[in-house]
Amino acid sequence: MIRIDLSGQVAVVTGGSSGIGLATAELFLRAGASVAICGRNTERLAQAEAALNAQFPGAQLLARRCDVLDAEDVSAFAQAVQARFGRADMLINNAGQGRVSTFADTSDEAWREELDLKYFSVIRPTRAFLPMLRDAANGGAANAAVVCVNSLLALQPEPHMVATSSARAGVQNLIKSLAVELAPQRIRVNSILIGIVESGQWRRRYAKEAQPDQSWEDWTAELARKKNIPLGRFGKPEEAAQALFYLATTLSSYTTGSHIDVSGGVARHV
Repeated sequence: MIRIDLSGQVAVVTGGSSGIGLATAELFLRAGASVAICGRNTERLAQAEAALNAQFPGAQLLARRCDVLDAEDVSAFAQAVQARFGRADMLINNAGQGRVSTFADTSDEAWREELDLKYFSVIRPTRAFLPMLRDAANGGAANAAVVCVNSLLALQPEPHMVATSSARAGVQNLIKSLAVELAPQRIRVNSILIGIVESGQWRRRYAKEAQPDQSWEDWTAELARKKNIPLGRFGKPEEAAQALFYLATTLSSYTTGSHIDVSGGVARHV
């Protein structure tokens, strides 16, 4: 197993209080990095902070409530990271969930909400942390990187998720543009494209829809078959986190403007 020492480096993870974000924070802490996480839900954020401190005693961890769609919140989060750690080397943009709707039943307001969420959950944190990422790169850091959690819908749209698919495609274009613009500044920008990954949202659906004697494993396996996932199961948060970790660190030092497919084989494009 390849091991990497991130001592002295700082990783920032938005949406870090659960799921993929929390699993990503765990990987960075395990590698010795200082980690800053944020989330909208104060209670869930406190639970995540307690769990991480219990798992990594003495770890350098900052947890702050932040709505990534609120410019003042994001600015305050960046200032808190600067005050606590003095730098940021890696930014993981991980926020937002899918909207189930067709073109016929998506209102103008729903379109605006979806586009606002998908774009500005990347734009605002990247804008806020870019000065620190530039400083890290200019200071001779071996690595400065932005990695975004995006969806396979960006390349393979679904008609029942028309607004999300469209927004995800636009975000993927934005990520590519950022990669080109920031490469001369020695800041790499990449993304992962996820399919179905276990989450609180899916757990809530399971609690609502599963038969009384149906286990989580059986319910998700049945759904995976219906959705034609070749690997026959949902992805796990840690599997997406491992791809994010790879793209955020020097393990992928010659990779920018690219993506990793974490969809269990659902992608049909070559």
